[in-house]
Amino acid sequence: MIATVDWLQHPPLLWLLAAALLGIAELVVPGVFLVFLAIAAAITGTIALLFPDLPAGGQLLGFALWSAVAVLIGKRWYRDFPVATADPLLNDRVARLVGAVVTVVEPVSDHGGRVRVGDGEWPARGPDAPAGARVRITGADGATLRVEPLPSLPQD
Repeated sequence: MIATVDWLQHPPLLWLLAAALLGIAELVVPGVFLVFLAIAAAITGTIALLFPDLPAGGQLLGFALWSAVAVLIGKRWYRDFPVATADPLLNDRVARLVGAVVTVVEPVSDHGGRVRVGDGEWPARGPDAPAGARVRITGADGATLRVEPLPSLPQD
């Protein structure tokens, strides 16, 4: 005869099952976040095994605390040991624009203006430049690009 387990009567098993499912979900849809919740669920399940009288509220509070701890440790780990990549600016669109030469759409000044980047327009600030002028992107302040005029070519 096969013994059945009443999962609701064994919360530690539910936590450990949740940890396994979160770990599998992290493998299927990698995002480097579910793994921290899986770790927290595994710790919570282990604690619930050691302390079987721990109420559900205590388990949920423990899971929340261990989730926060796991995420903070993971964040520090990835800061101290960054993942090497062939394109470190992949997700930093503004940094990828630095050095690009763009066309002024609305006159640029220290108070604002707009430039055409690809098929879109971005707000820009910098030395005065009339509409139609070509400028180089030197950086950004939030979503506003900092630009400078291109050096003039020597005349023959």
